[in-house]
Amino acid sequence: MPASESQLPDLQTPIPGPRSRELGARLAQVESRNVTCLSPAPIFWERASGANVWDVDGNRYVDLSGAFGVANAGHAHPDVVSALSEQAARLLHGMGDVHPSAVKVALLEALVARYPGGAPARAVLGSSGADAVEAAVKTALLRTGYPGIIAFEGAYHGLALGALDLTWRSDFREPFRARLPHSTLFAPYGEVDGLRRLAREAGDPIGAVLFEPIQGRGGERVPPAGTLRGLRELCDEQGWLLIADEVYTGFGRTGRWFACEHEAVVPDLLCVGKGLSSGMPISACLGREEVMDAWPLSTGEALHTQTFLGHPASCAAALASMRVIEKERLVEGAAEKGAAAMALLRKRLANRPAVREIRGRGLMIGIECDTTDRAREACEASLQRGVILLPSGEEGRVLSITPPLSVADELLEHALGLVADCLS
Repeated sequence: MPASESQLPDLQTPIPGPRSRELGARLAQVESRNVTCLSPAPIFWERASGANVWDVDGNRYVDLSGAFGVANAGHAHPDVVSALSEQAARLLHGMGDVHPSAVKVALLEALVARYPGGAPARAVLGSSGADAVEAAVKTALLRTGYPGIIAFEGAYHGLALGALDLTWRSDFREPFRARLPHSTLFAPYGEVDGLRRLAREAGDPIGAVLFEPIQGRGGERVPPAGTLRGLRELCDEQGWLLIADEVYTGFGRTGRWFACEHEAVVPDLLCVGKGLSSGMPISACLGREEVMDAWPLSTGEALHTQTFLGHPASCAAALASMRVIEKERLVEGAAEKGAAAMALLRKRLANRPAVREIRGRGLMIGIECDTTDRAREACEASLQRGVILLPSGEEGRVLSITPPLSVADELLEHALGLVADCLS
């Protein structure tokens, strides 16, 4: 492992430094004011490697966010960078749904080979997690003919208009309420038995249930044991499709390739993204072959596509990232490191009034604080010590810990210790 992947924080300036503050002022003049929060002032990243990030002022951090859970293989893993560079030199962009690249075929083959349960599967590629969710929703409608979907309180499935109807938080939904179809019913997260009653009260007939095996943006919430199996049984009973949103949990994050495998559940449709490529924008909706075959045969105009579908460089990065995850046993490592991290945090934070709960699975861990302010202060104090982490949950009371799966044990322990100090 390169030394740069195991370096402790090294802060050369106040945080944020002068160049970060200058860039913040410039950004405020040119970007929509609703995109980047500039108060408190952010740090501006310049480079990253492994589990380390350097900002434009030369300060080095430990990244406990994994850049929104993306850098599963680590930031700028040499194998991923090499595959990306080689592919870009040969073919940077193709015509994904007209004259595809060979690397698109290779990625689709690799993805369907990993489908939970080993059933024959097909897939459609996209660029973001929301793209994958949109493809799943369209597939469900084609397969069942029913527009209604049951999702869960706390759910985050993306902010595109179709996916937004499935996302729980009112602050995301309300400004665009007039454009939403309102075909989604929300059940308490982890609920199974009440879904039949909910379906009977629905305005639109139900065609699918959409769930996150562990909620990410919802606050690293883990459902009660048996919930996923219960959902599978209920969907089989009712004739609904089961859609697993594993955009956050996929590719080893929870100690299995996919989190639904913890309960040996095979979904009808599976949405993936984030850690798929460890840094390039690519996603996919995978599904059991008989479900995906609800789409008609293409006769020249695809019903669901985009200009960058099957982007060759992104496909190459995804293939390389999957190889790294397997070669370096990062799935198994996530389970082992996650268990050690949970034990460390529970020991260090025992009897702390500021901490309500420590929960998670693998390297997807949440520390729920007593107040929103406490969580925000802990995030800011951690940044001042050289540790990057983010708040999550509807009220922002949860410290989200989703580092690169390749993070060194001693580096993770040191960073978690700094976070624990900030919760004194």
